[in-house]
Amino acid sequence: MTQNPRVSIVSLGCSRNDVDSEELAGRLTADGWNLVSDGEQTDVVLVNTCGFIEQAKKDSIDTILQASELLAGSGKVVAVGCLAQRYGKDLAAELPEADAILSFDDYVEIGSTLRRVLAGETLAAHTPGDRRKLLPISPVARAEAAQSVVTPGMGPHIYRQRLEATPWAPLKIASGCDRRCTFCAIPAFRGSFVSRDPGEIFEEAAWLGENGVRELLLVSENSTSYGKDLGDLRLLEKLLPLLTQPEGIEWVRVSYLQPAEMRPDLISVIANTPGLVPYFDLSFQHASNTVLRRMKRFGGTDSFLDLLSAIRLHNPLAGARTNVIVGFPGETEDDLAELIAFIEGARLDAVGVFAYSDEEGTAAVKLDNHLPDHEVAARQEAVMKVALRVSEDAARSRIGQAVEVLIEEPGNFGRSAHQGPEVDGGTTVNSASQLKIGQFVKAIVVDCDGVDLIAEEVSS
Repeated sequence: MTQNPRVSIVSLGCSRNDVDSEELAGRLTADGWNLVSDGEQTDVVLVNTCGFIEQAKKDSIDTILQASELLAGSGKVVAVGCLAQRYGKDLAAELPEADAILSFDDYVEIGSTLRRVLAGETLAAHTPGDRRKLLPISPVARAEAAQSVVTPGMGPHIYRQRLEATPWAPLKIASGCDRRCTFCAIPAFRGSFVSRDPGEIFEEAAWLGENGVRELLLVSENSTSYGKDLGDLRLLEKLLPLLTQPEGIEWVRVSYLQPAEMRPDLISVIANTPGLVPYFDLSFQHASNTVLRRMKRFGGTDSFLDLLSAIRLHNPLAGARTNVIVGFPGETEDDLAELIAFIEGARLDAVGVFAYSDEEGTAAVKLDNHLPDHEVAARQEAVMKVALRVSEDAARSRIGQAVEVLIEEPGNFGRSAHQGPEVDGGTTVNSASQLKIGQFVKAIVVDCDGVDLIAEEVSS
């Protein structure tokens, strides 16, 4: 074994996973590992898996198999992340191509653990368990207990190393979830909701600004719950303006907002605070009250439209996106029609449409009136067509508007304030010069291409 072994990290899934991957990178480099890029010769490929939905699981397994094939015995493949945490020894038994299956608890000593794998030691995979049981039921009793529970992406920023030189970066403000949505398995393997210390968040925000980041994307499983375990249900409203202050940070964007927890003061802060982009990533999931109750969620068409109206009263140009699930057990034609009508009336900038599928360990598996797969697929296609039309209409409605664009790629391509990274559309700026990545440009929207905007640079 070389004195300074090489490791390549492949990060799959959401931005929360990206934070965890950068924590792993930081811990490994601090422990003497050489971080190499994908495609370079390596001793270990560390695959940070996603275990959210069936397709994500498949992608994770395919990535592990591909890495094993490419290495052809010249290195080790190790799985971490949500899929590894969720299935543990069961995944190890089904996937011998992975030389080790590690849990979140292995992250603290990841360097020494990978050295053991590289030396040929066989590590017993963990037995999966409900991580919610590791912390007290009462949120306010968790702060002290959480110090003895490994929570990825929640440590000091010194454990983080950037893996991509993008002008934006995710910043984790909390982990876990206390909700009991019947379709979701995430709380069981991510654990109960834990807020990160505000001082640590600010310190990492400043560190990211010093390292070339211009936009912070605040991530968690449920950002609107931030502070409830710290004794302050309004802590997010206090934190957000502070995060606009670090040198280099121009935009702060909040993701994963629960509609039922949106408060008037929080709406006002996001919509009106300079440096906070007026962007509302709202997890509606459906619009039918009946379906939402079966999901164990709150709200419905009227309350959701009222929420969007309240947002737009504060800022008519605010961006709004959501995700919805179609084909949920018991969803009727009337429920589907209500969802479609809601999407049409909501005038959202982006809508992610997911087809329901059973997730083992969730309450929805045991619900009656499951729809056949072909019907679920047909409903997904129908809703996706409507969602795309609505998003394209929203893009067209922005023609003539003044926007500020963060340039992200060559060719003067970037995003306006209402467009979140990776999940929404983008904006191409027509300019007489080649704009720099990380540059903010003032422009006027002159056209659109589907959900993407085309804008003309405004001369300063």
